[in-house]
Amino acid sequence: MTKALIIGGGIAGAVTAMALHKAGIEAEIFESYPTGADDAGAFLVVFANGLEALRVIDAQGPVLENSFPARQVQLFGDRGDLLGERPIAGTGNGPGPRTLRRATLYRVLHTDAARRGVTVRHGKRLVATEPVRRADGTGVAAVFADGSRAEGDLLIGADGLHSVTRSLIDPAAPRPRYTGQNTVCGYTGDAGTADHPPAPETYTMIFGKQAFFGCTRAPDGEVWWFANAPGPEFDRSDPGSPAEWRRRVAGLFEGDDTPAAALVGASGDRVIASNSYDLATIPTWHTDTMVVIGDAAHAAAPNAAQGASMAIEDGVVLARCLRDLPDPRSAFTAYEELRRERVEKVVAASAGMARRTAMGPAGRQRPEPGTPRDGGDGGENWLTDYRITW
Repeated sequence: MTKALIIGGGIAGAVTAMALHKAGIEAEIFESYPTGADDAGAFLVVFANGLEALRVIDAQGPVLENSFPARQVQLFGDRGDLLGERPIAGTGNGPGPRTLRRATLYRVLHTDAARRGVTVRHGKRLVATEPVRRADGTGVAAVFADGSRAEGDLLIGADGLHSVTRSLIDPAAPRPRYTGQNTVCGYTGDAGTADHPPAPETYTMIFGKQAFFGCTRAPDGEVWWFANAPGPEFDRSDPGSPAEWRRRVAGLFEGDDTPAAALVGASGDRVIASNSYDLATIPTWHTDTMVVIGDAAHAAAPNAAQGASMAIEDGVVLARCLRDLPDPRSAFTAYEELRRERVEKVVAASAGMARRTAMGPAGRQRPEPGTPRDGGDGGENWLTDYRITW
């Protein structure tokens, strides 16, 4: 039986392992973090296209059970004026977008993967790969920082934006680009601090004078919010305290006649910040035995909110190619042909959204339809109507 080594235990890694299991291919996950993944305090959206890809591998249920829906978006200006209200794209074709904490998505995916017999080995930071010659063909060995190694027929780099696998496949591969924005998110249980708390199953989007703000209300009444704040790239090892980010973000909205400043100010220490990056294109996705998926191959700025769904799609498509084609290289080539145009279009679209929601003198423009962060038009949509046949 073919064995795949999956580097990275995030969304892409867990989904790929489950998809490979469904395809009859053994997979083992190697995660660099000792117990979990980074950015665990943030939340994300899985759209209809991502949910449908999960359904293909019988993994949709746990995500639906541990998330909550959003059906519409309301757009406001900095004076509190309602700019528009519309359904979110994809809500008319099966389950609409679902919101959940990143850590929750990791947990339910890993639980489901473990139920299927997938092994996850923590504390395994990839540092090198080596070719392995076998009587039945060529394989690959992963070498880890602790001195251990693992052998398989192929290696899948699901190791995220700052992928080691990508640099091993192509040392000259482009590096992620900082977009000029910090993405900050938080939670407040006191929606009453806002004059107009968010409506249920709705994303409230605010074009402030200095930054862009969005929020939604969970079923328990807690408000989950995010802000795209212009600013310099910070050291990922020292992002600053929650109190510092809470004060900074609240300050960006204090001059607006909207609930954003009050909601941020009521968030306590449950505030997390990250740098916003994208990776528009890389020339080489694979070798004969190694391939990159998810953010390791393509990364969109968070404005399109499609990162999780693209990673899910990647994993299912790659598993289908490995099932149906005679060798890894053929499968990798087919996977790239099926995915590159779509994902690079998503990256470009998200970069455009980021520019349009930037709050500089030339950036205060209205959104285009498509996602929770820009509105959505509720009709047929090239993003959310995408479906994978197994």
